[in-house]
Amino acid sequence: MSKTMLDYTKSVLKRVSFDVNLFAKELEKACKVLLPYELEELTNWLVQFTKERPELQHCMLYIKN
Repeated sequence: MSKTMLDYTKSVLKRVSFDVNLFAKELEKACKVLLPYELEELTNWLVQFTKERPELQHCMLYIKN
């Protein structure tokens, strides 16, 4: 089920990427729900995803290291 939650989170983030504030809000929610290793995988995915969307790169601050 954890893998499903990570996949669901990615799909939600893709769908809301048109709005920076909504993207940040969903990312903040994901940080509260996902396990540490899932957050690491999400971080790796976000680095790739935000390369093409520089307006979203500042949202990486929401991920707790």
